[in-house]
Amino acid sequence: MLGVRDKCRVAVLVASTIFIGLVGLYSLIKPVSNGCIMTYMYPTYVPISMPESLSPGKYGLYLYHEGWKKIDFAEHIKKLSGVPVLFIPGNGGSYKQVRSLAAESDRAYQGGPLERSYYQEASLTPEEGGLEMDSGSGGIKLPNRYSRRLDWFAVDLEGEHSAMDGQILQEHTEYVVHAIHRILDQYKESRDAQAREGAASVGILPTSVILVGHSMGGFVARAAVVHPRLRMSVVETVLTLSSPHQSPPLAFQPSLGHYYVRVNDEWRRGFQVQTTRTGHHVSAPTLSHVIAVSITGGVNDYQVRTKLESLEGIVPPRHGLTVSTTAMKNVWLSMEHQAILWCNQLVVQVSHTLLSLVDSKTGQTYPDTQKRLAIFAKMLRSGAIQNFDWMKQTQLLQHPGHSLTDDDESGLTAGPQLKALPTCPSSIIWSNDILERDLYIEMTTVTVLAMDGRRRWLDIQKLGSGEKSHFILVTNLAPCSGVRLHLWPEKGKSDSKPVNKRVLEVTTKLVHIPSGPTPTQIEPGSQTEQPPPTSVLLLGPDDMLGFRFLTISVAPRPSVSGRPPPAASMAVGQFFNPKEGKYDLSPITMLSSMYSEKAIFFKEDHPLAFNLSFGFSLGLLPITLSLTTAGCGIKQSGLPLEEAGDAEHSRLCRLRCFPPVALAWDTISGLHVIPNLFTETILVDSSPSLLGSTPDTDRTTVLLLVDPHCAYKSSISVSFTDAAGRFVLLYSSMIIAFSFAVIFFALRHQAFFWDRDLPIPPMLTAVQLNLRMPSPFLLLVAVPILVSLLLSFLVVQSVPPLASFTVISTICYLLSNSVMIIVTWISQLLFYMVASVHVFISKRWQAWRLYQRILMFRWFLNLSSGFFSLKVIKLIRSNPPLGVALVACSLTCFVHPALGLFVLLSADAICCHYALCSHVRRRDLADFSRDSSNGFQQIKFDSPRKFNVDPQLEENDCSSPESARSFVDTQLEIFHHQHSLLILHFFSSLMFVPSLLAWSQRIGMGQSLPWFIDSVLCVGVILHGICNQKPDSNAFQFSLPGIGRYMVRMQYVYLFAGYYCFYSGLALAPYKSFYPLAAMGYLSFLLSIWQKRSRDKGEAPVVKRKHSHRH
Repeated sequence: MLGVRDKCRVAVLVASTIFIGLVGLYSLIKPVSNGCIMTYMYPTYVPISMPESLSPGKYGLYLYHEGWKKIDFAEHIKKLSGVPVLFIPGNGGSYKQVRSLAAESDRAYQGGPLERSYYQEASLTPEEGGLEMDSGSGGIKLPNRYSRRLDWFAVDLEGEHSAMDGQILQEHTEYVVHAIHRILDQYKESRDAQAREGAASVGILPTSVILVGHSMGGFVARAAVVHPRLRMSVVETVLTLSSPHQSPPLAFQPSLGHYYVRVNDEWRRGFQVQTTRTGHHVSAPTLSHVIAVSITGGVNDYQVRTKLESLEGIVPPRHGLTVSTTAMKNVWLSMEHQAILWCNQLVVQVSHTLLSLVDSKTGQTYPDTQKRLAIFAKMLRSGAIQNFDWMKQTQLLQHPGHSLTDDDESGLTAGPQLKALPTCPSSIIWSNDILERDLYIEMTTVTVLAMDGRRRWLDIQKLGSGEKSHFILVTNLAPCSGVRLHLWPEKGKSDSKPVNKRVLEVTTKLVHIPSGPTPTQIEPGSQTEQPPPTSVLLLGPDDMLGFRFLTISVAPRPSVSGRPPPAASMAVGQFFNPKEGKYDLSPITMLSSMYSEKAIFFKEDHPLAFNLSFGFSLGLLPITLSLTTAGCGIKQSGLPLEEAGDAEHSRLCRLRCFPPVALAWDTISGLHVIPNLFTETILVDSSPSLLGSTPDTDRTTVLLLVDPHCAYKSSISVSFTDAAGRFVLLYSSMIIAFSFAVIFFALRHQAFFWDRDLPIPPMLTAVQLNLRMPSPFLLLVAVPILVSLLLSFLVVQSVPPLASFTVISTICYLLSNSVMIIVTWISQLLFYMVASVHVFISKRWQAWRLYQRILMFRWFLNLSSGFFSLKVIKLIRSNPPLGVALVACSLTCFVHPALGLFVLLSADAICCHYALCSHVRRRDLADFSRDSSNGFQQIKFDSPRKFNVDPQLEENDCSSPESARSFVDTQLEIFHHQHSLLILHFFSSLMFVPSLLAWSQRIGMGQSLPWFIDSVLCVGVILHGICNQKPDSNAFQFSLPGIGRYMVRMQYVYLFAGYYCFYSGLALAPYKSFYPLAAMGYLSFLLSIWQKRSRDKGEAPVVKRKHSHRH
């Protein structure tokens, strides 16, 4: 059936799958670097009483107190006067995880706001309402001191695994709703207690609670907001940390996926205006007062990917934003799933952000949603540019304001793109006396190696003429206090003030970036290595339109008596042509770099900024970028030969050139900054080539900042190990769903052979047939991919990148086939081994086994004669599949669906074993004849579900070689068919294993009945296993009134079921594979009943095979 070429192709595929899996697993389990600082605290957890009706003894509510002194709980609760914040732990989390956030919030309240810096700050984009915020009167001004502390509460959810079971997730949501009400009621009770004691009340009672959720707790927070029993407007701000919003991380249980869909749909409807059917306005959106902010952990968070954490498509831009920790101000780190709770850099920033939400006038959070969202953007987002495509976007400026239109004496006017910028504060005074004589720069590159107190003049018309129309500056000097930059319409006098209506200060356009370790000075006055840059400034042609000069003013070096001077200062600026530094690397080039590095040489006097555009996302193909210093102008320095070695050469170059910096930008994961870049693996947390993605998600841009005074040799190579790990991490859900499609396609092949009166192929052969080129491989792969692209275009008006989407989907399908081949081969080998051992023991010890069986049988009959006399038991004994169905369905509906599927799986395994034993025992007619002549009874298996002891039937079956061969063929076909069903039900059972583990944790705690949707779907799976237990179930024949006989062939049903599972895999929703399987179960059940009625009436004859086949 399969040729040598097909078998070789399958062998190569299996070997490749095993290799990729092992390499990917190694990549995922190896330790990752963590730059987080530990947070320390002195925690005390004060229990808050809850009504007895709310799960007594199961869940709890606590108030956090920071301090080492022992406190009186009742008195502490009476003094509640802050802003309530409720922390919701995630999957398997503890309420004690609130301690880091609560402790740092207390320190932030006591210590006051963070020290202000004068770098460019982020603001809302126009889509988020930034234009309205800046043009209106409600501009954002952060407080100088915090007016109210945060009262941190936390719910104790007993460490239950809410990511594995939808019912647990719903119960957590309901308890959080009650906890929110209890918190607000507790404030009223505390105020009343203070009034009874004569204490003066401070502020007004809080009317809302800020929700902070980690992991699944973030989704629980959003689910609580749309819960029907939640009071109006009691939640206005939701902050989530590494929380999956788009879909569950383990999308295996149907009820879990269904609950996600329901909550997300409620959020989408909550932001829509309520209207009548005729279009008349009824009310404002129910969630118009709510904002949601999602903080993602980046590439080091293996449990939840950034794409799942995004709020896009759920929360409109005016009510929510997503921020990555790699692009977060003062953080700049990717962190693990649990580290995001204690990473001090993040915790401090979040604490100050939440404190900044409190209005000093009312002591409560700002009621204006735009103001709260703007505070989140200003405190969390980096002011760095979010796109490095120089030809399309050349402005860092994100602060719209008033344009300068005053004409100068030269007739130059400021362009319409120029906006007013915040200037340096008046408290930082620069007098003309502190500046030395001016310097006039004649070259396109300007360098500052010390704080020399000089002003450098750059002629924009002369240096920025032609194609060198952009200016970039990198420096480690602090804005305002260390360096200032101005745009002048004309040459100013040395004694003129730099700030007037025609001179624009652009100092605050310096964008802060993280820096690597700063070099230390060995002794005062000694030369150090160049320090890494801490900020970058970009001016485009539109920014400099209407101006003639650009000045860079450097403050003099401060001197401190008795202390060594500060480390080296630097600033390098350049007018450059963006086209000169642009490199495009195609996907073919990236793949070829796995075995042959891509080399790029940067000569001296090169552009300071290089724009590396990668044709495929670094989220799947991470690159290793190496920069080696090739020269820095020291060959003509007259150094002796012994100092011209590589080590000395590199040391001297570091004294002159600043360390390179890479800024990687991705559409999904945002900004990643890699300081002190010499050899690093650049990886972004993107999910390319998925259904619903856009073409720009397949590209990653890297901005490389290198010193133009030095020559560099750069090498780029794709890391296969990291690529394999990312592939396993990103597309495992797709492979799981595709596995169901592979099984359905294999069942389709078996049904096809049955309909053609051909021998049913083994499951292993049927899976291998899926890979036969060109058909059926192209039919099984091309059709669902094309249909999914068409649906994506019709629904969301966009399609993913065709080439990469097709390639990734095809690779995942091939890997799914390979996985199924491995699983099928192992299970088949086990069945043959067990059957061989069983037959061997039965032949050697048959007489002893028969004697023991008779004794045991008599003892069992005497003991249970009354029980087996019941009619129900007689019916079950006469029809074992009915008993299996009753037990499995009962467990599914009243205990847990996984238990019912395990019963079905056990029945499948027993049937496979019995059929294979019959095949092995009757394979040799001579052995059967010899065994029958010894007078031993043979076990006759007349169906895969029941057996009886009948020596007369055995004699009749084995009376001739032809009858024995026919029986062997039948039993082998039964095994092949039943083995395929066993694999299908095995994967179905595995889908519910996480839910079963979460359920087992709650044994003895008052479990409720399984969700209806889970029970319905699993009952359908059980019916499919019961009604399709024999190969003749591949076709159902019955009669229809007025039409006559009609036959339903299962091969077409299996084909469409496989297509649906394929589409579910493309949508990363493997739980949807239960839908066609359950539908086939109910369909088979109805067709079986209809066929039986037709046969009883004589309208539909029994379909029999025409021939027996040799194997």
